[in-house]
Amino acid sequence: MAEKISASKKPEKLKVFLWTGTDINGKRVENGEVRAASLALARIELRRQRATAKIVKKKPIDLFAGMGKPKIISKDISIFARQLATMMSAGVPLVQSFEIVGKGHANPSMQELILSIKSSIEAGNTLTESLSKHPKYFDKLFCNLVAAGEKAGILESLLHKIATYKEKTEALKAKVKKAMSYPIAVLVVAFVITAILMVFVIPQFEELFKGFGANLPALTVMVMDLSKLFQAYWYIFVGSIIGTIFVLKRVHERSVAFQFFIDRLSLKLPVMGDITTKSAVARFARTLATMFSAGVPLVEAMQSVAGASGNKVYYNGIMQMRDGIAMGRQLQDTMRECGLFPSMVVQMVAIGEEAGALDTMLSKVADFYEEEVDNAVDALTSLMEPMIMAFLGVVIGGLVVAMYLPIFKMGQAV
Repeated sequence: MAEKISASKKPEKLKVFLWTGTDINGKRVENGEVRAASLALARIELRRQRATAKIVKKKPIDLFAGMGKPKIISKDISIFARQLATMMSAGVPLVQSFEIVGKGHANPSMQELILSIKSSIEAGNTLTESLSKHPKYFDKLFCNLVAAGEKAGILESLLHKIATYKEKTEALKAKVKKAMSYPIAVLVVAFVITAILMVFVIPQFEELFKGFGANLPALTVMVMDLSKLFQAYWYIFVGSIIGTIFVLKRVHERSVAFQFFIDRLSLKLPVMGDITTKSAVARFARTLATMFSAGVPLVEAMQSVAGASGNKVYYNGIMQMRDGIAMGRQLQDTMRECGLFPSMVVQMVAIGEEAGALDTMLSKVADFYEEEVDNAVDALTSLMEPMIMAFLGVVIGGLVVAMYLPIFKMGQAV
């Protein structure tokens, strides 16, 4: 019974304590920081770091902390991995590498994160343990690869692989975002221009038409009625759009079923579905190639690969593949049964398994599909440009024509 209680008990949240004293090198420290669950544990942690603390107190809460502070983005983690790998390749010790990379980083938030990891390493923790304390920035895949490098004594080589992996996955994400953001940006611009015309321009024409003393064209009347409706209830239109976006975002965050529905829909969309499929295959191949080359067992690697796919449909499929591999089946057979991978990918994996060069084949698959995504995004952009121009022409041009129709008719009558 006691075991059940202790197992269900949540770990205490770490607090920040300030301390004054001398560090391991005898240097004077004013307002140094240490994280612990309590004041007593903070003192124990400082003794573990071989620091002599005269004063230890809880750091007061700053209500404005973090405001205006730049966020840590995926690109920052990618740059950090490459810098750390470069430092270690040059023979710089791990702790000193963190010191140099941390103090030289342009992002203050990233500086704080790197120096926090450095302090954890100085306290006797491994790099994997230190990174695992920050799951928001270092996922299981990152930590698993670092752990494999530390165990095999090839941390420097693995850090280079991680850096390359992060750089390529970030480049792939940027391409997919570009494909999705372009039409959204145009729709937003079209809505803003339409709203300005409805609120400021069309009412001016309405005042002008009042003195005509003749029936207005049906299109003009319809546009003027829409303008009145928008002016009277603009807050409902805007609120509905913002509210719908907010609700969909929250439901997407909380509901796995809704995430699966959206991801499955994204795979079936014309043009965009092809880009989504190719990007998921590229992520699968790149992640598995990186982990397999690092010596991570295939069954263990599949969990991280599933999470990195970026799509719930592929996540479920890869997890089913993992179960099949755990039962002793080959990767190529599980991929064939999954039905989510093109036949070319399955065949290349089969050749890789038979030749004992699976990581090499997967890297080639990743390179091919990353290039395919790049080409598909460029083709989509080229295709959408005339379509977007036509869309804007119909919407904005339609409003302008509706307002000038009475003037044209008046000119013909004269």
